Amino acid sequence: MRVRRNRAAAVLGASLVCASALTACAPASGANTVNLYSAPEENLQQNVDRCNAESGGRYQIVYHKLPRDADGQREQMVRRLAAGDTGMDILYLDVSWTGEFAEAEWIREWTGQNKAEAERDTLRGPLETATWEGKLYAAPKNTNVQLLWYRKDLVPEPPKTWGEMISTAQRLEQEGKPHWISLTGAQYEGLYVHFNTLVQSAGGHIISDDGKRAVIDEGAVQALQALRDLGTAGVTSASMNNAKEDDARQEFESGQAAFQLNWPFVYPSMQEKKPELARNVGWARLPGLQPGVPSKSTIGGANYAVSSFSTKPDLAFEATKCLRNPESQKFSAINDGVPPALESVYSDPEVAAEYPMRDTILEALKDPGVRTVTPASQNVSTALSNLLAPIAEIDPQSTAERMRTEVQNALDSKGVMP
Repeated sequence: MRVRRNRAAAVLGASLVCASALTACAPASGANTVNLYSAPEENLQQNVDRCNAESGGRYQIVYHKLPRDADGQREQMVRRLAAGDTGMDILYLDVSWTGEFAEAEWIREWTGQNKAEAERDTLRGPLETATWEGKLYAAPKNTNVQLLWYRKDLVPEPPKTWGEMISTAQRLEQEGKPHWISLTGAQYEGLYVHFNTLVQSAGGHIISDDGKRAVIDEGAVQALQALRDLGTAGVTSASMNNAKEDDARQEFESGQAAFQLNWPFVYPSMQEKKPELARNVGWARLPGLQPGVPSKSTIGGANYAVSSFSTKPDLAFEATKCLRNPESQKFSAINDGVPPALESVYSDPEVAAEYPMRDTILEALKDPGVRTVTPASQNVSTALSNLLAPIAEIDPQSTAERMRTEVQNALDSKGVMP
């Protein structure tokens, strides 16, 4: 599993790649040209080349790289789509953006045979992220799910609950052993992901199912209490409140942590950089909140959508189906470390060899936590992240009250521009 090992080299691509982290690239033109705007992936160009070859000249996909960070990706696309830009055909969307782009009428609905092909073999959770008001607006490109990574030399069996994880870490500290719990505590989307996982694991809700009303119920209050318990337990590093995914990975690799809550990209990094540590690391579903009730890990990933302003929508749909078919998802899973959204790909022998934790990933993906799809997803994420950080200062009841007000304000916002 070669995940993100050489992402720094991703800006060096084939001649058809238009790479700019700061400004939009001029779209290529031509009767059969299909402009793909996607996040940087080191080996995505190879999927593009294969699809172009297989098309027999019907289309020619040109891969334009969006900025590396999600906010930059969204900003570039939103500004161009709001202006009715016809130079964008296939759009890479974070799983949380579907409602916003669909409600703004920037992306086309998948219907008929296109819809049937997009739904075939696709896991339920990823498919939910591509749906808005009962209609399919994108095709899942890949998915992702966080796991609990733990030191088997310190903890023979992974903790099943959040409280057990904390108490085990405290015991390890008393014994003078590595004991930190590494996770993303910075004020950004990563913290919202942990909160959503805890809320759904408790059977709670942040937003109503229709994406229009702030709920913040008792399950959400339990999740707030769980975050506060961790923040005040003395089992996280001093830098936890500023940590994002790669910071948590590095912290765990330092050898001072017993647990890590993070995406599967951490596994190959350990194999490459800390092989001695990797031999002693196990994985499991994230701990739940209640004994005997499995967690619902919030899924990540990306979807492909076809722009409403594309002048070649038929070619764009055809090209998109190739870019996310089983062969493409298998290649990306092995070479770029993005877990497939198609269930059958997990049983492929080559994928199985690269993903020893595939059964755990698939188990979590079949019982996932999904962020409610809403046009105001960006505003909601910002509001929640602001209220959740730092986690040690959460007051469950009063924070929940503020959330109800501020999340509702975010949902009622008329603006969709960044």
